[in-house]
Amino acid sequence: MRPTAITFRRTFVILLTTLAWLSAHAVAAQDSATPQGSQQAGLAAWQQVYSVLTHPRCMNCHTATDYPEQGDDRHRHLFNVVRGPGGKGVPGLNCATCHQGANADSTGVPGAQNWHLAPLSMKWQDTNDKILPSADICRSVSGHSKEAGGVLRHHQQEALVLWAFQPGRRRDGSERSVPPLSHEQFVAATRTWVEAGMPCPSNP
Repeated sequence: MRPTAITFRRTFVILLTTLAWLSAHAVAAQDSATPQGSQQAGLAAWQQVYSVLTHPRCMNCHTATDYPEQGDDRHRHLFNVVRGPGGKGVPGLNCATCHQGANADSTGVPGAQNWHLAPLSMKWQDTNDKILPSADICRSVSGHSKEAGGVLRHHQQEALVLWAFQPGRRRDGSERSVPPLSHEQFVAATRTWVEAGMPCPSNP
């Protein structure tokens, strides 16, 4: 075989080997970078979710006390309303006595189907009315999700979640404040967080 042919074959083999090595390392680099990137995206998405969950429209029913709260200042519910069995008040003063299936803007009473307090296991404040840190609420939400898609469906479909974005008017006719994201943005952030494996930040 002529030297030129031998040299060409050797060069061709070296080129193929180099390309195979580069391809293998590129795949490995992509595989190692993707989970980290996904986790970072998930953590960023969680902070968006957290900004909604800690808005008064959500916090007022995710209390650590025996009563719900009201208003943007999160004051104690009027008329000495208490949690009661199942978070639905007590006989003669249960939630459905005033809170019907939809907002009553003429009276300023908010409403949605199955109005009730979140269970104490899902409290997002301490007993001094201080909002819990992001990491604590994240662990609470992820820990109560029996499956990854459960929290996403809850945020998409639950009547009380939907109410938070259309909370109606106060008795004086002014509109109640709404969370910092639209419902669509909230669901999108939840989806990103869930698909990233529901990562939680560390406490500072």
